[in-house]
Amino acid sequence: MDKLSSLARFKNSCPFLGGTKTSTLRALSSAISPRFPSISQLTERATGCPIMGPALAMRSSQMVAGYASIAGQADVQHIHHSKGIFPGTNVSEADIAKCPHASAARAAARMADDLAAASAVKTVGAGKEAPGKAQKAAAAAGCPFHKAAAAAAEEPAKMPDMKDKQATATASDVFSYDNFYAAELEKKHKDQSYRYFNNINRLANKFPVAHTANVKDEVQVWCANDYLGMGNNPVVLETMHRALAKYGAGAGGTRNIAGNSATHLALEHELATLHRKEAALVFSSCYVANDATLSTLGSKLPGCVYFSDASNHASMIQGIRHSGAKKEIFKHNDLNDLEAKLQKYPKDTPKIIAFESVYSMCGSVGPIKEICDLAKKYGALTFLDEVHAVGLYGPRGAGVAEHLDWEAHQKAGQSPEPIKDSVMDRIDMITGTLGKAYGTVGGYVAGSRDFIDMIRSYAPGFIFTTSLPPATVAGARASVIYQKHHVGDRALKQINVHTVKERFAALDIPVVPGPSHIVPVLVGDAGLARAASDKLLHEHGIYVQAINYPTVAVGEERLRVTVTPRHTAEQINGLIAAMDTVFTELDINRISDWVKSGGRANVGVDKENVEPIWNNAQINSAGQPRTLQDGQTAVVNTDAVQVVRESFEDLLGVVELGETERKVEAALMTGAVKHVAEALPKKARAPLARVSPINVPISPARSIAVSA
Repeated sequence: MDKLSSLARFKNSCPFLGGTKTSTLRALSSAISPRFPSISQLTERATGCPIMGPALAMRSSQMVAGYASIAGQADVQHIHHSKGIFPGTNVSEADIAKCPHASAARAAARMADDLAAASAVKTVGAGKEAPGKAQKAAAAAGCPFHKAAAAAAEEPAKMPDMKDKQATATASDVFSYDNFYAAELEKKHKDQSYRYFNNINRLANKFPVAHTANVKDEVQVWCANDYLGMGNNPVVLETMHRALAKYGAGAGGTRNIAGNSATHLALEHELATLHRKEAALVFSSCYVANDATLSTLGSKLPGCVYFSDASNHASMIQGIRHSGAKKEIFKHNDLNDLEAKLQKYPKDTPKIIAFESVYSMCGSVGPIKEICDLAKKYGALTFLDEVHAVGLYGPRGAGVAEHLDWEAHQKAGQSPEPIKDSVMDRIDMITGTLGKAYGTVGGYVAGSRDFIDMIRSYAPGFIFTTSLPPATVAGARASVIYQKHHVGDRALKQINVHTVKERFAALDIPVVPGPSHIVPVLVGDAGLARAASDKLLHEHGIYVQAINYPTVAVGEERLRVTVTPRHTAEQINGLIAAMDTVFTELDINRISDWVKSGGRANVGVDKENVEPIWNNAQINSAGQPRTLQDGQTAVVNTDAVQVVRESFEDLLGVVELGETERKVEAALMTGAVKHVAEALPKKARAPLARVSPINVPISPARSIAVSA
């Protein structure tokens, strides 16, 4: 109704429509009314038409009445639960926004009110219905969300003072900002892309367990990007506590003023040697690293052209957009399309091919070597985002580019020197994060010394922001060092990922196929994806966030499952059983259903058998790790712990152990830290393991409680 898409039908009956150019009508129908944000400028004008005005008023009243009658007659409880909505006794404004019926009714009511107000402006004193009456009509007795909204609306308003009266008198001449915000949010609710944030508090002592808003309500986390559990690794926490005690909570300013500490410089050196590059630069996040690097480089290179993979992360898209440089978007991982676009430009035109190693929502892996070949052929630089790969691939955790030359990098050990003609050496710029596999926070870019110095000197995203706190930077560096010297965590993660993918396939549960650690369970509907996520959380104690548009394409909504080396066999069993139950209860398409419908997102189209990046020999280089059982030990590599401690002796001193701490150290020297598993209170939830704390040495007479 609002867009008046059937303009041709009314042209003969309406003198305004009949005498106005189609281009003008189209412009008016696509522009929001500045005074009534839920309707277009064309609709606002139409309210004053003797023909269209009554028609619009009648239609809006029918919509409001329709929603109200549904709420009054249908099984409201069923409506809410089918959408994954579980109203409690105290219904908040946020709860009202979650209700699919209330959202639609509120949108219809808001439009009706705006139509009435617009019409009233044109016919003052004509006895028009007062704005807000439609809102009350939409409140239905059977819906708790409507009850709460109606009760709030019925609260007596305070008498306005003179300032209020003056504001009211001129309200019609002022843009309604609040209505605009509400209308924009309504769009999100309508297309089901509105984002809901669950209150999840991960517990250091019980990884991968967290508590919800209620500290006594514990759930398993199956979607966090702390891929290896380094967020509570003992030596990482130990290092952070020591750095916090010595250097305090904050950095004190930007890197240019007071925030350029020895901890920051040491971390950048560590990251440069990780990728065997000359230099590296640390940012507050990899979103900022990508945005700042790409925008700065593209704006400085004369006539630069970006070649961007269609599935690149938003940070890369934003950086390219901010650069003002020309861009060519090539089909995801399509080398032929990339080459066709490269051929359009002279070889001496500055070019940058921007792509990722692991694409986080589908699990695909970029053809890094082949893109390097094209870059060399056409004179382009390569920009590789390894955000979802650092710490997880390669003998030292440097990412997929390192993993592709496993033997050569394994042989080179911890040498900072580049391996000539290796894939990682051929990449000009590598970005990564410290907030995923490394378990802390921050991002970085690594490359040649002059390139890094240019970004440092010109990028506003680096220059004008407060630098990361020293304790955070120290923890990140400790994590990078530890993973450089310990392959066991990422190897065990791959074993658990393979197990989960096999178990899902055996139950006909669709997983978007890919060679990486990403486990995207295809749902194919935004409402169902959110409902499935809510049921897993509220009924099974499993937290898996739904992924909807714009993160993924409409119709490819999914649950992105993250499997870690610390999930036990019992927890994996609980996840598989819960997912199977939810798929059955919500009647979500399985692999066989997608096959019948022609497939979607590479599910059901004979592309399920994808060779994983990790092979058995590489996994077994970690000593044939096995999935943990509840109550079993989680391995802590004491050689890696010792390397971390020695690396910080110049800044933090030697770790001195007391008698109690020596006992813990003795336990570490066996290669593992033992946890005592206790059964949680019996509920209709997946199995959870309660883990007892251990004392980990941090400094004399000080200890913290963590689990390994």
